[in-house]
Amino acid sequence: MTNIQTPICPMPLAHNEKIVLGHGSGGKMMTDLITKTFQPPLANPALDAGNDAGVVQPPPHTKLAISTDAHVVFPLFFPGGDIGRLAICGTVNDVAMMGAIPHYLTASFILEEGLPISTLVKVVDSMQAAAEEAQVQVIAGDTKVVERGKADGLYISTSGVGTVMSGHTVGGECAQPGDVVIVSGTIGDHGIAVLEARGDLGFKTELRSDVAPLNHLVREMLGVSDCVHVLRDPTRGGVASALNEIARQSGVCVTLNESAIPVHPSVAAACEILGFDPLYIANEGKLVAIVGREDAAKILDVMRQTRYGEEAAIIGEVTESPAGRLLMKTALGTTRVVDVLAGELLPRIC
Repeated sequence: MTNIQTPICPMPLAHNEKIVLGHGSGGKMMTDLITKTFQPPLANPALDAGNDAGVVQPPPHTKLAISTDAHVVFPLFFPGGDIGRLAICGTVNDVAMMGAIPHYLTASFILEEGLPISTLVKVVDSMQAAAEEAQVQVIAGDTKVVERGKADGLYISTSGVGTVMSGHTVGGECAQPGDVVIVSGTIGDHGIAVLEARGDLGFKTELRSDVAPLNHLVREMLGVSDCVHVLRDPTRGGVASALNEIARQSGVCVTLNESAIPVHPSVAAACEILGFDPLYIANEGKLVAIVGREDAAKILDVMRQTRYGEEAAIIGEVTESPAGRLLMKTALGTTRVVDVLAGELLPRIC
């Protein structure tokens, strides 16, 4: 008599090494990716609940600052940072620039088919480290997968929520004639570091991106003065674009002193070779502050005592006219207009 064995279906392939379209299907593969790759490093009660939204309780009688951002930097890793650290710090900083304490973030991932899961693990671990440094939690997220060749590996979108510190009104419309302009350190570091990582610089430097969370620096500044009128992180378009925006919002003139602006020698050299102006190069760990002149020295002093403000400097002042303009007093003693960029100087920089 013939022995007939019951056929057994083979186990599906695990796909533990590279992202495949099934990782965005909403099924078991996506669940495994979330529970094994995202949840362990980012764990907190709201995220671990596994719902479509994180539920949290804000303090009573508070105002919220809410921001959202998308990150498409190329390459994914660069000296001093990566897309994961950039995603956390960028959104933390946007919330902090409103004089708020960031608390919660959400993160949405667009993954390209073929992305090594080991790369994703490194990015998520970097996000966790940045979130821990900034003392924020990622409480909700989403994952989508697109076909090979459609996403350069990985894109991340983040949103952030924070509570506005009581007693402070900070905004781009709050600059006043008589105020002074402070920058927290050397400008253009991030943009040139990413350019070098792409192999587009043409020479090697020891420069590292400045990508960093600035919420603790902001908290120290607001802790010593209620004369912090404007805060802005000069990312795409650099310091020049940020200050042009503020000048228009407040209807004032901002005048910079060229010799007072801190620029790393490697950034200065790269800009001279490539024909760039450091004022337009992106930053991801610097802020510009417009503050009352009466408290400027006190604010500058406390900034220089922090990790990300050691090289802070006063670089300009605010006057009434010509309203909506950014001017520069050059090293030659002349004054020139610093206008907004007509196009994209360095694409895919953040």
